[in-house]
Amino acid sequence: MSKMLMSNQMVPIILYLFAAVAGAFGQYFYKLGGIQMDVVPLYRNFYLFLGIILFCLVMVLFVAAFRLGGRMSVVYPVYATTFIWGMLIAVMIGKEPWSLLQLCGVGTIVAGVILIAIGAAE
Repeated sequence: MSKMLMSNQMVPIILYLFAAVAGAFGQYFYKLGGIQMDVVPLYRNFYLFLGIILFCLVMVLFVAAFRLGGRMSVVYPVYATTFIWGMLIAVMIGKEPWSLLQLCGVGTIVAGVILIAIGAAE
C-alpha cells in the first residue's frame, strides 16, 4: 500500500476524487434547477448556473490531472465515485430513499476503485 502512496498517480487520483464530488454536487444543482424551470426564467436560475460552474471545475480538474501525468486507465475510473457522492447527496441532503441493493452497488464501486488505485502502483 505504501508503494501506491508513492505512485505518480496519487495526485491525479486525488484531483479526480475532487472532480467526482464537484460533479455529484453539479448534478444535484441541475436537479434543483430543473425543478424550478417552470417558475424561474432560465437566465435567473441560480441552481443551473451553479451546476454549470461545477462542471467547468470538473473539466479543469480533469485537465490538471492529465497534465500531471495521470493515466486515463487509472484516474478516469476514480471518477466513478461520482455515483457514490451523488447517492450520498441525494439521501442525506435531498432526503431520497435508499435500498440495500443501492448500498451493495456502492460497495462494488468502492472495491473497484480501490483495486484500480492499487494496480496503478505496479
